[in-house]
Amino acid sequence: MRSSNPVFSRRGFSRDNGYAGFHAAPQAGGPAVGTQGNPYAGAYAGAPTNPYAQNPYAQQGLQHGAPPQAPAATDRMTMDDVVVRTGATLGVLIVAASLAWALLPVDDANINRSYGVAVVSGLVAMVLGLIQSFKRTPTPALILTYAALEGVFLGVLSSIVDNRIASGAAMQAVIGTMAVFVAVLVAYKAGWIRVNRRFYGFVMAAALGFVGLMAVNMLFMVFGGGDGLGFRSGGLGIVFGILGVLIGACFLALDFKQIETGIAYGAPRREAWLGAFGLTLTLVWIYLEFLRLIAILQSDN
Repeated sequence: MRSSNPVFSRRGFSRDNGYAGFHAAPQAGGPAVGTQGNPYAGAYAGAPTNPYAQNPYAQQGLQHGAPPQAPAATDRMTMDDVVVRTGATLGVLIVAASLAWALLPVDDANINRSYGVAVVSGLVAMVLGLIQSFKRTPTPALILTYAALEGVFLGVLSSIVDNRIASGAAMQAVIGTMAVFVAVLVAYKAGWIRVNRRFYGFVMAAALGFVGLMAVNMLFMVFGGGDGLGFRSGGLGIVFGILGVLIGACFLALDFKQIETGIAYGAPRREAWLGAFGLTLTLVWIYLEFLRLIAILQSDN
């Protein structure tokens, strides 16, 4: 079963090309985890062992009677791997956003050009994100290019909102995003959030409904003009902005579970890029919802 967020569908650590089963045991030598209620491992419902253990080294070890875990352990994903790659991805995004803010002015003489660059960058970033989502293995260059282009889009959009609609909105959105990340991480580690099938189904249903309503609203805006159905402005805009942040927070919990499961089941080190990619997508989603929400609140005052 794939783990998805409200923007892109992405593959998780339990894909159909050799990932841990729902009732599979963690890789020998790895941390022990419960095998019941794992929503990320639906492809191997009856697998008696962890598919990650089925590698040439493990087979060689079984043939010669040697422990198979030691050779494979050197290439297993760790939390440090995820942290480093997430830092690199977010670092590229932040640098690109800062450069876009500084080099693409949003004054009356240049706003159309800057806005055009932002739209093109955002569309290309979306395409790259979709390509990575459907690839069987993570491609670091693709993920970092996505982060750079997404950074350009966010930099220009943030500059427009901050300079022309709501002063200080960008920094407030950054602080809000960081606060949500820390709060969800603490709640997840403390066991206050339990990611299971019911949680996964609830979040996915809420996200699909949210995205569907936003798509309908956008169509009404394009063909009918104005604010469409009003889901992104006024009182309804505030309600849907808060709902968007809450959905993003739920997807952070899914991301944490996905990463934890990958580590526990001995995912290859390269899969840390998937964790970084997923976290970046979710944080971008939360930031955009905060930015829109702050713009609505300040424009109404």
